[in-house]
Amino acid sequence: MTDGKPSWTRSRLTGLLGIEVPIVQGPFGGGLSSVALASAVSEGGGLGSYGGHILTPDAIGALVDELRRTTTRPFAVNLWVPHPDEAAVPPDRDRTAHYAGLLRPWFEELGLPADGLDDPPPAPDFAEQIDALLAAEPPVISFVMGIPDSRVLDEARRRGIRTVGTATTVEEALAIEAAGMDAVVASGSDAGGHRGSFLRPVNESLVGTFSLVPQVAQAVSIPVVAAGGIADGRGIAAALTLGADGVQIGTGFLATEESGASAVHRAALNGPDARTTVLTRAFSGRLARAIPNRFTRETLAHENELAPYPLQYTLTRPLRTAAAAHGLTDYVNLWSGQAAALTRPRSAHAYLDELITGTETALNHVTLGRP
Repeated sequence: MTDGKPSWTRSRLTGLLGIEVPIVQGPFGGGLSSVALASAVSEGGGLGSYGGHILTPDAIGALVDELRRTTTRPFAVNLWVPHPDEAAVPPDRDRTAHYAGLLRPWFEELGLPADGLDDPPPAPDFAEQIDALLAAEPPVISFVMGIPDSRVLDEARRRGIRTVGTATTVEEALAIEAAGMDAVVASGSDAGGHRGSFLRPVNESLVGTFSLVPQVAQAVSIPVVAAGGIADGRGIAAALTLGADGVQIGTGFLATEESGASAVHRAALNGPDARTTVLTRAFSGRLARAIPNRFTRETLAHENELAPYPLQYTLTRPLRTAAAAHGLTDYVNLWSGQAAALTRPRSAHAYLDELITGTETALNHVTLGRP
């Protein structure tokens, strides 16, 4: 311990990002992020994050301004890099109508109007989003699903913005380092929400966190952040022991009081149903890990017929919103990692304190050779 700080907090990651403890709050998309959560984690010494992939460019600028008003410490804003096939020409009206028709039985069951399903609004444009985010100059920009082009990374570097990429394989981690990004999140298949695989299909990229982390740490020279299946100090200690410079925790923070998750979502994360998770395309068109419910089970038979991302995400939004408002867990996208059973209701501040204390305890047990 130096200057009253445990040695494990003095990592390459804390030095790079200007934070006190090497704990990153996972960014949540789809309205699950909140300024209250991101600022609480940043004020506690970690890196708070906000998932901005559904925000318009104007909203992104306003978000960064609001985060700056609520915390004086570093924070991150996350964007999704479009897959090449998703950047292609969107489905025509007839195809969109077909995709919408697959969802009508559930809309009718909940008494929701199906008018407009055939003509959903377009998703925000990534190029416009990233230009707005660069102009807003947040301390850190993180990316999932791919690597932005060199123009983006060069401009971030010019503006003094740190960049973090997300890899699900060693191959992706090497590509992120070669692109010149400052750090890489090694995201194992244990992680909740969307799989960030971008060089190979998801089913060829399902590497568990504690298999992935030491391989990535051995392969790259930039700081490595372990993610997936980490929800307490024991998981943090294990990740650090395997060569990670820090950790990213998603589900644990999603279950806290400050998150943007609905009450039914948080209750599910803190309940026995969270012991089981499944990879599903039902809610967004991309494979994501969630607690299974009626909707994921009933769509499984024709999951390959569902619309691609982002159309499926747009089409299911009214269904998800109405279900969450009425406490109907059968139609809510209950994103969850495989360590959700370790969560419980609490504030983000209390959770962060427990993570720090738990890490110190676990590392002491390892150092002293205790069982």
